[in-house]
Amino acid sequence: MLTLYTSPGSCSRASHIALEEAALDYRPRFVDFAKADQTRPDFLAVNPKGRVPALVSDRGVLTEGPAILAYVAALAPEAALAPADPFDFARMQAFNLYLASTIHVAHAHGRRAARWSDDPAAQASMAAKVAQNMGAGFELIEAGLTGDWVMGDAYSVADPYLFVFSGWLDGDGVDIARFPRVAAHFQRMWQRPAVQRVLAWEAERAR
Repeated sequence: MLTLYTSPGSCSRASHIALEEAALDYRPRFVDFAKADQTRPDFLAVNPKGRVPALVSDRGVLTEGPAILAYVAALAPEAALAPADPFDFARMQAFNLYLASTIHVAHAHGRRAARWSDDPAAQASMAAKVAQNMGAGFELIEAGLTGDWVMGDAYSVADPYLFVFSGWLDGDGVDIARFPRVAAHFQRMWQRPAVQRVLAWEAERAR
């Protein structure tokens, strides 16, 4: 059985949704950031990075969202969660890596600027750029959406990943209505049963 270490509302939500979509045998483990669970020895023994997601399998531990998403898709080919064509698969990975390396970092500059600087003025300067940088990144994403899903007409593990970051826009001072295609995608994701199951699980943990 797979075990996913996840925290509600974090980027690990995408991996959680993907596991639900894939109908794989897994169990979610709640990492409570409010209690600093990610710094505890038992979790650091699983993922020394102190981050989520972390996916424990019988072959070892995988970390980093794009890697876990691709692995889940590969474990359940019948669910068709990733393109079979190598070039299209690489395009999906390029999209997910852009989210991880650019959009996620832009977002983190608002809440975790201390990762990059100890200078309060520098931290404030980084935070002040979050809305601009998130908006610029989503302008590119908006322009690239050509169908109902990231890869066009076919749903893939890129869609729950985009769903996570789209959900962060409001908190970053960006109106999702600026991006009609992204906003429509966000609403389509909300309607998926797998998403509803994950959100219900998260809501239970928040009580």
